[in-house]
Amino acid sequence: MNDFVVSAMLLGALSTGGTLPFWAVSNQGGIMPENNGALALVQAYKPFDTAKTFQWQAGVSLAANWQPNDPLNPASSPLHPMVDELYAGVRWKVLRADIGMMHNDREFLGSDRSVGSLSVNEGHIIESNNARAMPGYKLVLEPWAIPFTGGHLLINGVWGDYKTIDDRYMQGALVHRLKGFLTIDTKRHFYIRIGLDHYAMWGGVSPDGRTMAVNWSNYWRMATGRHAGSDGSVSDQINVIGDHGGAEELRMGWRADKFDITFQYEKPYSDKSGMRFNNLPDGTYTLHWSLKDKDRWITDALFEFHYTMWQSGAKHEDETDEDGNVIPWHPGFNIFGGDNYFTNGEYRCGWTHFGRGICGPLFFTKPDGQGCWRVYNNRYVAYHLGISGKFFRKAPYRLMLTYSRNCGTYGSPLVPGADIWGTDWQWWQPNTIDVPLSQFSAALNGYVPFKLARRHDFDLVYGLYLDAGEVLKNAFACTLGVRYTFR
Repeated sequence: MNDFVVSAMLLGALSTGGTLPFWAVSNQGGIMPENNGALALVQAYKPFDTAKTFQWQAGVSLAANWQPNDPLNPASSPLHPMVDELYAGVRWKVLRADIGMMHNDREFLGSDRSVGSLSVNEGHIIESNNARAMPGYKLVLEPWAIPFTGGHLLINGVWGDYKTIDDRYMQGALVHRLKGFLTIDTKRHFYIRIGLDHYAMWGGVSPDGRTMAVNWSNYWRMATGRHAGSDGSVSDQINVIGDHGGAEELRMGWRADKFDITFQYEKPYSDKSGMRFNNLPDGTYTLHWSLKDKDRWITDALFEFHYTMWQSGAKHEDETDEDGNVIPWHPGFNIFGGDNYFTNGEYRCGWTHFGRGICGPLFFTKPDGQGCWRVYNNRYVAYHLGISGKFFRKAPYRLMLTYSRNCGTYGSPLVPGADIWGTDWQWWQPNTIDVPLSQFSAALNGYVPFKLARRHDFDLVYGLYLDAGEVLKNAFACTLGVRYTFR
């Protein structure tokens, strides 16, 4: 399809707790208000024309949310305009290049793309659409069959660089992205894919004037995982330049005539111990069943199990053998344990952008009182069910049910009974008791379509949301809006 699409949406949101529940704001590109308010969104885009060898795409999405009472910034303006997306791209065969601000690809979709993914992480624990998009570029190799393999071996990958544009501790920090995957495809029913999804945050200027030099030498050192030169910080000289992390992925799929079944295991890492599987069994385990007929009451069902409690052990220390001797595989510095996913000492805001985690949304974020939003909960167990289909075979919907047991971090565990949103919670809690706090979040969202004319669509967009537990504020909320689309 090569339609030029223009869409406009106006949405209102009202919550009993003032703050909107988890699923009302998570994976929304960071544009939804966090509290009672409204959202206006205007989009225009032209997708790739797959009928042509050389293709191009472009798009713009402008948003503004209104929240009259922001408890974290009471003096701020209630109106927050923002650029959601602004991008252009070209494609030739399996080669593609994009530039600008773009949403990340969503996987494990339901009956309709606009109702969202059924996965908590949208299929990517490293980079969902939980935060605002960063401007940058990416060079993409789409699945390419290795010659002389009969199409049974395919590789694909991404090389990209981006820039953070929010107010953060390391102002103007840069982000490097690298992905690589190998697929073994029987070309009948079964396939298996393994791969690596890596990020590195580097560069920027700290409040005390310390600067990480951005030059070609440091770029290649960062991109190849080497330590800094004499002009780098002590940490970067000992380790590698910047804050590195990522995920290792295993995916298996079965394609039948009328349905697909997909299993995916995605394991995060924050250092070499995680890359060497010391942090097993941490990760997200996803099972997705999807009908190819998307006009049924139930078309898709997904179950996910999340576990991030181990993190290669509780202590960040030298790795030793059975006799207590330091293993010299990396002379002078061989540290494992206490992986503390998506956080960093020098890049204090960690893997966040505009206050929201770039990673999966169950890695909750909060202001730390030192000028940063950072991940305060990266040790949790969660069970999630997502179901999608079309009511009366016409109206797409998505049901999300998520139950989690949250422990905070090894260094700062959550304390039962403490008001983590109030004044009696501090970033470094003097408590080492590992007692999980329960949280349940639910959502039912979708839209009712009305066909105005051949190229004109009008939708009534709705959402019902619930939070109940010990971590997030208890609240019930509804959203209601209208959306007009011209093709």
